Amino acid sequence: MIRAPKDINVFKNLWHFLAFGFGSGKMPFAPGTFGTIAGVPIYLLMQDLGLTSYLVVVLVMFIFGVWICQVTSDALGVEDHGGIVWDEIVGYLITMTFAPKGWIWVLVGFLAFRLFDIWKPWPIKQLEKRFPGGLGVMVDDVLAAVYALILLQLIVILFSTQLV
Repeated sequence: MIRAPKDINVFKNLWHFLAFGFGSGKMPFAPGTFGTIAGVPIYLLMQDLGLTSYLVVVLVMFIFGVWICQVTSDALGVEDHGGIVWDEIVGYLITMTFAPKGWIWVLVGFLAFRLFDIWKPWPIKQLEKRFPGGLGVMVDDVLAAVYALILLQLIVILFSTQLV
């Protein structure tokens, strides 16, 4: 039986506000896309970090994300509410791990991540169903981000001189 989510005010609770991507997950259409857009300024703030620092921040955001996604899922009374988009933010940051600087790469990374997050090729769908709670919310986007990261790096290798 599918339950309707409880009505919560994401703007009155810090954890729900973050899980909903600073409110971007409240968009009435394409909340995942808007959640990914919320990740762009975070990436721009992080892009000058060294690789180790960047990866540590992303790892902390992932671990924190498992918890806030679980808290918000519990409050909503549903397993993976579409408005919870912290996973999209972290997924976008994973996608952009080795990206060159420049707006074209921000856009290509965005499109690559959205492609795999929406498409969910094997085994993403299976993983999404295998892990419950906050981990389940986060893990499918992490794998989509790994696919997007690989695609982005292939594009960098093949077309970087033409796109810069």
